Amino acid sequence: MIAPGAIEVAAALIFRDGKLLITQRHRHAHLGGLWEFPGGKREPGETWEVCVIREIQEELGVTMVVNSQFAEITHAYPEKTVHLKFFTGTLLAGEPRPLGCAACRWVNQSELADFPFPAADAQLLEKLKSPHSVWA
Repeated sequence: MIAPGAIEVAAALIFRDGKLLITQRHRHAHLGGLWEFPGGKREPGETWEVCVIREIQEELGVTMVVNSQFAEITHAYPEKTVHLKFFTGTLLAGEPRPLGCAACRWVNQSELADFPFPAADAQLLEKLKSPHSVWA
């Protein structure tokens, strides 16, 4: 159940050659400078899957297909609550470039710990660090 007033965010876990795509938030944005999984706010009436596909196109200039939902997390920051759905996906066309973010990088499983992520991603990061996760 989504908390009343929560901001709904869809994000993608895109793997390629044993690496996962992460993006860096712009310095002036909420939680600026932190790294995250690409995605963004769901528009009214938009499905979660359509949202993540649209956001990936806008943020990175690539086309993707959604494979499956991987995790769902609600996190309350002092100033707002976010409800996140993370989807695994596959790139169909294009090479990611930072159009709506400060930077993007492909990282392997051991490198995830080298990047600061928002508190909302803590549960997901633990799941991704486990030896039985979805790393391809």
